[in-house]
Amino acid sequence: MSDAHAAVLDDLSDESAELDRLVGGLKPEGWATPTPAPRWTVAHQIAHLAWTDRAALLAVTDADAFAAETARALAAPGTFVDEGAEAGAAGPPGELLARWRDGRERLGRALRAAPAGARFPWYGPPMSALSMATARLMETWAHGQDVADALGAVRTPTARLRHVAWIGLRARDYAYAVRGLPAPAEPFRVELTAPDGSRWAYGPEDAAQRITGPALDFCLLVTQRAHRDDLALRAVGADADHWLGIAQAFAGPAGPGRAPVGA
Repeated sequence: MSDAHAAVLDDLSDESAELDRLVGGLKPEGWATPTPAPRWTVAHQIAHLAWTDRAALLAVTDADAFAAETARALAAPGTFVDEGAEAGAAGPPGELLARWRDGRERLGRALRAAPAGARFPWYGPPMSALSMATARLMETWAHGQDVADALGAVRTPTARLRHVAWIGLRARDYAYAVRGLPAPAEPFRVELTAPDGSRWAYGPEDAAQRITGPALDFCLLVTQRAHRDDLALRAVGADADHWLGIAQAFAGPAGPGRAPVGA
């Protein structure tokens, strides 16, 4: 396992542990707290993470079983994610918490043991172990934001945001494709202020299309956890400006995103 692979898995473990600290001591009524996602409670958010961890574990350890899961998903393309969250949230919170903890630990071990260069099936293109770990971190952070917002908790941004930002950048063209739009031909320059005040820069320095702002705000935007109007992101160029209105780091149909604060 490469150092980069190990570092992402360590960050995934830390991100999961931070969310665990938010929910681990909740009373049953706390698990029923509505989150910003329509019809989803805190329990739904954790159930979704547990469900996706299980799917990822199947992809890594049993490709045939994952293919069967994919077939079921294709049979209900608009509902299988909600159905998985609903089923997981229906039981006692203690059982859900235990299942999530066990599933994420098993997935972490499987990804650490994955052969170098291995690729695993997924609902989109096949993924390497490194890409799968990064995607799991992004989703854990994003759903953790929903939980934090629901509980009135303020999370301290960390350097783990670089993984979320990277996926958001890599998914630029996907955001166009999922809407049936042509992606811009030229690359963008993205400069983000990291939580420690340093700069994360991506793309050619001389690119005409540019985006600048806090890394946290960029991550909130690409995971659609905040409306652009509430974020300190600046775009230069028509294409960059348009992308900020449609960016998404997650696979699947374009979501409605969050409404502006006060709307």
